[in-house]
Amino acid sequence: MVRANGAVSLRELARVVQTSEVTVRRDVRALEAEGLLDRRHGGAVLPGGFTRESGFPQKSHLATAEKTAIADLAASLVEEGEAVVVGAGTTTQELARRLARIPGLTVVTNSLLVAQALAHANRVEVVMTGGTLRGSNYALVGSGAEQSLQGLRVSRAFLSGSGLTAERGLSTSNMLSASVDRALVQAAAEVVVLADHTKLGTDTMFQTVPTDVITRLVTDDPPAQDDRAATELQALADQGVQITVAGGAAGPGEGVPPGRQPRRDTPLPGQRRTHGGAGPGPQTRRGASASASAGLLADQPGERARVADLRHR
Repeated sequence: MVRANGAVSLRELARVVQTSEVTVRRDVRALEAEGLLDRRHGGAVLPGGFTRESGFPQKSHLATAEKTAIADLAASLVEEGEAVVVGAGTTTQELARRLARIPGLTVVTNSLLVAQALAHANRVEVVMTGGTLRGSNYALVGSGAEQSLQGLRVSRAFLSGSGLTAERGLSTSNMLSASVDRALVQAAAEVVVLADHTKLGTDTMFQTVPTDVITRLVTDDPPAQDDRAATELQALADQGVQITVAGGAAGPGEGVPPGRQPRRDTPLPGQRRTHGGAGPGPQTRRGASASASAGLLADQPGERARVADLRHR
């Protein structure tokens, strides 16, 4: 599977071979010892994968269920009539398919796949950057793309990448893609990163978004045995990133729109910043105490056990 796809998650491996992730993790460790693959946080890649970027066909088959859940949740953050930027990637493509149902949007993107997903959406205006086409991910890059974003201002930027760590933030394996992503960030009041658990703790060559610029991370719930993912989430929260986890049950009063994935903000310690200004959507005031935030969430059904577990960690 790694040879065919370039990378694979432990969760998907366990599902395909119908065994536990503990068993899969042990077998992957043995294969790494033989030099057949490299382990990555939550998965495995071909040897030398630190500098190698998988193409779109390979990425589209990885963590598909997680990406769907993340896209559902991210779409619930967007209000009618907003202007947003959406970067390139398979997760952002899933988001675009859901944004097509929200009327009055203006979506700026450098991704042909995002634009295609929105091409037939009623009352959604799509603005594409210029630039040079990168065939591996169907994205427009280069000086043309960056210059077209100058002077632009929108409420939010939705970005994905190859890896996310608390130390360096979001990163990617391609220099041109990283440069355009930085330009997208400069156009937005808030930065929302979409990253499944397999990308947490993975570091790649080119930094795109420093941790202190990330407003919110939308991710999936990592497996219980994945201590590295939990540790990375804790470290990100300690630096002020608001963590939103897909797949949780909504508590009372959250006001999730009908037909959308319920939203759950994980009560991790840390303060949240806004990047450049306030856009529509959930806000946490600068300087709000972690204990107060955790307490509010703990009053919601089903959150007490999770808060206690996170405090213990």
